[in-house]
Amino acid sequence: MNTQFKKGVLELLVFSLLKDRDHYGYEMVEKISSHINISEGTIYPLLRRLNKDGYVSTYLQESQSGPPRKYYKLTGEGYRQYEKQINEWFEFINGVNTLLLEEDNE
Repeated sequence: MNTQFKKGVLELLVFSLLKDRDHYGYEMVEKISSHINISEGTIYPLLRRLNKDGYVSTYLQESQSGPPRKYYKLTGEGYRQYEKQINEWFEFINGVNTLLLEEDNE
């Protein structure tokens, strides 16, 4: 898949995972990479930026299988940003689909 496509939707996918419950970074990498190919090196800079921008907060939680894990939690501002992006996403794909279908019918 085109790298630019991935970069454009990765933030939305992270928001989508965090809207229902908190996740640690590697857990998000595993979930996302089961559908699209991404690496850990892709998601951690994004998570740092989202934290810096106030869209996510972090906390440490003990793990039974190693050191404490850093969990990411969607903030109120992050949830508003998710709502905005998901609406923009559906407007975008609807527009693209409409155009593609029109081109196919010509």
